[in-house]
Amino acid sequence: MRYFETQFLEEVDAFISRLDVKTIRKILYNIDLAEQTTDPKLLKKLQGDIWEFRTKFAGLQIRLLAFWDKSDNKKTLIIATHGFIKKVDKVPSNEIDRAVRLKNNYYSNKRKT
Repeated sequence: MRYFETQFLEEVDAFISRLDVKTIRKILYNIDLAEQTTDPKLLKKLQGDIWEFRTKFAGLQIRLLAFWDKSDNKKTLIIATHGFIKKVDKVPSNEIDRAVRLKNNYYSNKRKT
């Protein structure tokens, strides 16, 4: 059973396309697993309504920041805003700010359509 469906914004596609195939497979595998479980090792709340998909692979800590879109009553979506390779323990505030900005753009564009 899937608890939610994940969609990527353009920034995520651009980030992932720069990674090697094995790393991409691991990220997609973890997202698929997160959609079927409630494992905080895979999907964790950061602050406010910003969450992170977590992938550890080949010594890298890869993060995709995301938010929930529950505006469609038929399905629950999580929208991944962008990705980065984490170099420090704490997620940098500029990355969280970027996710919030992308979330606001998403909803702003959604209202127009």
